[in-house]
Amino acid sequence: MLKKLGFGLMRLPTVDDSVENIDVESSKKIIDYYMSRGFNYFDTAHVYHKKKSELIVKKALSSRYPRESFVLTTKLPIFNLESKEDMQKIFDEQLEKCGVEYFDYYLLHNVSSKHKDKFTKIDSFKFGRDKKKEGKIRHMGSSCHDSPEFLEEVLISHPEIEVVQLQINYLDWEDKVVNARGCYEVACKYDKQVIIMEGLKGGSLLKLPGEALKILNDYDENISPIEWCFRFNYSLDNVLVVLSGMNSIDEVKENINIYENYRKLTKEEIALLENVSEVIRSDKKINCTGCNYCLGYCPMNIPIPRFFELYNSQQLLDKKNSSGVYYRNLVSISKVTPSDCVKCNCCVDYCPQHIDIPEMLEIVSKSF
Repeated sequence: MLKKLGFGLMRLPTVDDSVENIDVESSKKIIDYYMSRGFNYFDTAHVYHKKKSELIVKKALSSRYPRESFVLTTKLPIFNLESKEDMQKIFDEQLEKCGVEYFDYYLLHNVSSKHKDKFTKIDSFKFGRDKKKEGKIRHMGSSCHDSPEFLEEVLISHPEIEVVQLQINYLDWEDKVVNARGCYEVACKYDKQVIIMEGLKGGSLLKLPGEALKILNDYDENISPIEWCFRFNYSLDNVLVVLSGMNSIDEVKENINIYENYRKLTKEEIALLENVSEVIRSDKKINCTGCNYCLGYCPMNIPIPRFFELYNSQQLLDKKNSSGVYYRNLVSISKVTPSDCVKCNCCVDYCPQHIDIPEMLEIVSKSF
């Protein structure tokens, strides 16, 4: 039976803080310890560590362990594809890099509205289906940083998708930009298993502001911020695995200890995390309430509240989040950016919060 703590090979130990210069020997030791404790799910991608992550699979895993002893997932970078031929070329390269004859799970990487024309034009889903027929992949899926509506559209159009990798953590659960709950519920609606990524929100949920941390400590100071994150995700049904980017044996030990002693969240604890999330989100940089009064008065049809939501989300904690992905999706859909503002000030008179919208749009534009 697959244990739900997955090893994400996106944040491996490096030499001299160089992303592409992975510390191979340290990686071997970490992977060995993880495997020795009965865990065996590994997640990588073509672009991780500047295209060096998949090489570690061969050096530290596939050349040292029987193929049937581990579960391996990698991804097709649809955002980097220009032709159908590119897919086969990259796939063959991935097999060679990883030193395997097949992948257990093969995901289309970041299926999103921004890349819809690209993955549709070259029919990336057919490529995945063909590889499954050939026995080169066991299960086909996709990762997604987009809206529940877009995800549902994809799942309806492509019932061959078996798993969906989603960004889920307690802060993004009710977030207007990420809408993790909505995406999760869509996956469940279509009976798709979920692989959870960004469970710690890039590590930023380990560095909580004082008031948020006090709420958690007042409840139980023996539960660490990282344990709260994992308990939230492990408490969800329909989850295949929860990924963690571990880069030291100490991190692996801590995560395994949390997994092995995990207790499902109570209703009281769920409400507690909702309260913590509200405290974090309350520190808005732009005091937009999303009333949408401004929308009818912008000659450029800029979706102003959506861009403000993205900016506020980006500014949360230490800014290590995926707001940039959602920003690009929104630009792709709306065909405008905040910098398209002509500073006519038509919107300002209709803003109940008296926000200097043109000035704020300029700040958003510079930030992204």
